[in-house]
Amino acid sequence: MAKAAWVFPGQGSQAIGMGADLATVPFAQERFTEAESVLGWSVLDVVQDADDKVSSTLYTQPCLYVVESILADLLKAKGHQPAVLAGHSLGEYVALYTAGVFSFAAGLALVQRRAELMAQASDGMMAAMLGFDADELAAKIAATPGVVLANDNNPGQAVISGTPAAVAAVMEGVKAKRAVKLNVSGAFHSPLMADAAATFEQVLEPIAFATAQVPVLSNVDPATATDGPVLKQRLVQQMTGSVRWREITLALPELGIDTVVEVGPGNVLTGLTKRTCRDLALANVGNLAQVDGFTS
Repeated sequence: MAKAAWVFPGQGSQAIGMGADLATVPFAQERFTEAESVLGWSVLDVVQDADDKVSSTLYTQPCLYVVESILADLLKAKGHQPAVLAGHSLGEYVALYTAGVFSFAAGLALVQRRAELMAQASDGMMAAMLGFDADELAAKIAATPGVVLANDNNPGQAVISGTPAAVAAVMEGVKAKRAVKLNVSGAFHSPLMADAAATFEQVLEPIAFATAQVPVLSNVDPATATDGPVLKQRLVQQMTGSVRWREITLALPELGIDTVVEVGPGNVLTGLTKRTCRDLALANVGNLAQVDGFTS
């Protein structure tokens, strides 16, 4: 039997119509109703909005959390179990929910507040770098105040974050196959999110984090943990800290993982994994048909 890591994608993986097929399942419909009572709006209405409302940060993060949580619960209801969990940025909240650290509603309330704070962070910008020399990029970032490595995704893909001038300087100063400005509201995973992170820490403080039933690898610390307070502190750091996804991926074979299952829309994380650890088997579960067809 495969020893699988379930990984959950974050902002950028959303798509119009994602999760709509799940509404035919009574359990999922109950979850959509519960989500509406927490959010004050309908996830199903947003994901089916033809004007791509789902790609607005305020809606993207809660919608991804709800859809991915339902997919994970449906997999578990069919008897599938992960050995390790991880999530990319927003996806870490789904990993913690799936590990039993907090309830569906508690996690969704946190995600909604996180989305509000991040949507308000209008300073700064982010850019994706593809096909670069890692040493050259690191040196340029080190020599450029106001910019950091926000997402270390794999050896050939990274995201930088910071002030517009600093990000532009790195984009222009590093030879890369592609350098693309991201359509986001602020400089996520950088020190420019410090005020939002401080506010969010106060939101997190009273929330009880239970011991994880499955080890979780966090964005800011790619070592497994199950202790609730440790996992909470890592979330506090996540808003300003780098997403160390390359290191998370490299840690999986050392943990005996042989299969990575991306639970959520799209195939961003399996694509990153393929370029980092070619020997890992890959699977995607992003809709009801894939839930029904999944074999562990």
